Amino acid sequence: MAEIVPSPLSGWVNFFAMTGSSAAALIGLMFVVISLVTAPQRSRPTTGGISVFSTPTVVHFGTALLISAISLCPWRDLIHAAIPIGVVGSYGVVYVAYLMYRQSRLETYRPDAEDWCWHAILPFIAYCGILVGAIRLAAVPVESLFALAGGVVLLLFIGIHNAWDIVTYLVVGSAKDDDTPIEPVATTQTGAGSGPAQSVSPAATVVAPGSAAAHVLGEHESPESPSPEL
Repeated sequence: MAEIVPSPLSGWVNFFAMTGSSAAALIGLMFVVISLVTAPQRSRPTTGGISVFSTPTVVHFGTALLISAISLCPWRDLIHAAIPIGVVGSYGVVYVAYLMYRQSRLETYRPDAEDWCWHAILPFIAYCGILVGAIRLAAVPVESLFALAGGVVLLLFIGIHNAWDIVTYLVVGSAKDDDTPIEPVATTQTGAGSGPAQSVSPAATVVAPGSAAAHVLGEHESPESPSPEL
């Protein structure tokens, strides 16, 4: 009687079930975030910001969900699972490379070091790990599965960070919008030997958001404050 050798994927059932369910729940969270971003009281979102910073977050969650679903299938041979996972990893590498090009071509916003790290470098590493794991899955299954797991977990944390960046900016931006600005009151100082009366008014300070979340929300540009008239 032939001995049945268990598949290496059988030991990862709980892991991929957890990552798949987490990715599905976080995709639902992103729908909530997008509905808040496009609320009537918010500024008009920019198309470039959504396609470069917001849509990739959903793609990362979807990739984690798809790879988890593929890994949970009852494959008879690891090469059959490696083919679709390799296709997903290849698409991810090309997609992130295209995002890097789009980020470098943005005219209204220049990504800083944190944006490049979370929106370009780390996703590229995650998809490369998934691609390498798929290529080596049939030859070295144990090490390749750890590479796949690392890529999936990294995509989840990348998506969580980017979604949290947008959510926190929404909260802070809403709090700032609710604050009523106080108009500066001009004061006149007169006195003996002090010369003619002078009008003193404090200078207004405008802080323009400089994060990727601000660019997604269309708030990367702030109107110039008019110079006070003396």
